[in-house]
Amino acid sequence: MSEPVLVALRGASFAYEDGPTVLSGLDFDVREGRALALLGRNGSGKTTLMRLLSGGLRPHAGELTVEGLPVAYGRKGLTRLRTTVQLVVQDPDDQLFAASVAQDVSFGPLNLGLPDAEVRARVDEALAALDITALADRPTHLLSYGQRKRTAIAGAVAMRPRVLILDEPTAGLDPDGQERLLATLDGLRASGTTVVMATHDVDLALRWADDAALLTPSGALTGPVATMLARTDLLQQAGLRLPWGIAATQLLRAHGLLDDTAPGPRSPDELAALATAHTTPPVPADG
Repeated sequence: MSEPVLVALRGASFAYEDGPTVLSGLDFDVREGRALALLGRNGSGKTTLMRLLSGGLRPHAGELTVEGLPVAYGRKGLTRLRTTVQLVVQDPDDQLFAASVAQDVSFGPLNLGLPDAEVRARVDEALAALDITALADRPTHLLSYGQRKRTAIAGAVAMRPRVLILDEPTAGLDPDGQERLLATLDGLRASGTTVVMATHDVDLALRWADDAALLTPSGALTGPVATMLARTDLLQQAGLRLPWGIAATQLLRAHGLLDDTAPGPRSPDELAALATAHTTPPVPADG
């Protein structure tokens, strides 16, 4: 992976007060332009890692860097960090507090001291990106769960971060809501935002991510998603199962239906397309 490192932890350790060490000597990179899935069992430190990357927690040892420069934890340093990295937590109700959608989304830009016109432009842009412009004046307490999720993400997007970190963003959404959210994330990625997603869903990770980071007792191991999620030894350490797409790929190759160099299916639609390609009878030649 040759993409530049935007945000990194170097030798980072953290323990909560009166609790065991959660992370110890951790090295972790977020590379520009790569969609990264963060996976691990409950208690593996995913939430702690995300809060360290976004400045919500400070490592007890080691350091956090942005483009190679150590983060200072004073007001100026944290403001710089939060215009680079934004975290959206799993439960949107932990993040929403203003009376209306537009007011909530405007909170971050207002705190930066931006001119009113710039704040309005950022709010309009974020609402459009999350497809909730029509909800701008809606009271937040009247929103559906999916709408609250989108509003929370819009509040982060309004800060125009280079890195957007999402904790289980598809949890609690119905299939249509998940698809709409993933399409939104694809749009954000296309516009230059690097997205990190913590998830327990290995099938989603395989389909969506470029890279996967597995949190195991021996540390965080990162690599191309299809390679990492085919490592049954690492999956076992991380408390995860083999994605169905990897299992299907192995089966197809074992039966000579997929070349060893060809990418395997990442979604049911891709598997169906492969099946169609192998079952469609050839068109007879003229004559």
